[in-house]
Amino acid sequence: MATAPQSERSLGASIAAEVSWANTLDRTARTASGRAAFEQKFLDAADGDPVRAAHLRAAHFKRLALKSAQSRRKARELTAVATSADAELAALGGEPDAGAA
Repeated sequence: MATAPQSERSLGASIAAEVSWANTLDRTARTASGRAAFEQKFLDAADGDPVRAAHLRAAHFKRLALKSAQSRRKARELTAVATSADAELAALGGEPDAGAA
């Protein structure tokens, strides 16, 4: 029997996850161990000091925010370059790439 393509396996897994969450009555209880482990990671890094752990947690989320902002900026810049290239091509009598947007 042939193995399903990755896209079909991924979609099947996504459907299963949605059904699983739909059948979960207490979402907080289901995720409690993961949240506890996440908090413990910062406590371990801070040698058990909750104040230092809070600062490490804040730094972690600020790093994520920075990466997100950088990614959005890069996407805007690349979109501007593509738009400019399409305008230049149109001015020269060509047609912009229909797949780019």
